[in-house]
Amino acid sequence: MKVVGFAGYSGAGKTTLLERLIPALKRLGQRVSVVKHAHHKFDIDHPGKDTYRHREAGAFEVVVASDRRLAVMREFEVPVELSVHQLLAEVHPAADWVLVEGFRHSDVLKIEIWRPTDGNEPPRPALYIEDPFVTAIATDAPGSLPEPTARPLLDLNDAEAIAKWLIDSGDRFEYNPEHHG
Repeated sequence: MKVVGFAGYSGAGKTTLLERLIPALKRLGQRVSVVKHAHHKFDIDHPGKDTYRHREAGAFEVVVASDRRLAVMREFEVPVELSVHQLLAEVHPAADWVLVEGFRHSDVLKIEIWRPTDGNEPPRPALYIEDPFVTAIATDAPGSLPEPTARPLLDLNDAEAIAKWLIDSGDRFEYNPEHHG
């Protein structure tokens, strides 16, 4: 499986890009999984549902399945900050690509999503300047990048071209979990 991260500051367009990139990769015959970092007490279940009631009653783990999907919800008794590699170990091995969103400081190869600020907020530092794992920059303002770079510049608004670039560059994104034991 191939793994690529999408890193950038909140509001830069990571989720929007992934919403467009997933179907673009699927059209190229790829099976895509996503690993996403969420904040603290996010929930995918709702009060009153059986699985919610089981978790609230103290179950360590609830596995729920239908003929169309499977979900695993695991409760941690004490806060645990899982690494991207621990989450990648949970991904089904049939995935061709795993798109990682939100692990900005991880050691997986990533595409930085970069946009200039709108002028009402201070400029954010670009990750590619200091992060050797940033392998390309997706932006809609290449002329506004804070420093020149030899890294590929991808059009943030062209998910089809980004999907093609990923496929063409696929070997470099091959994930080897033994390197991240």
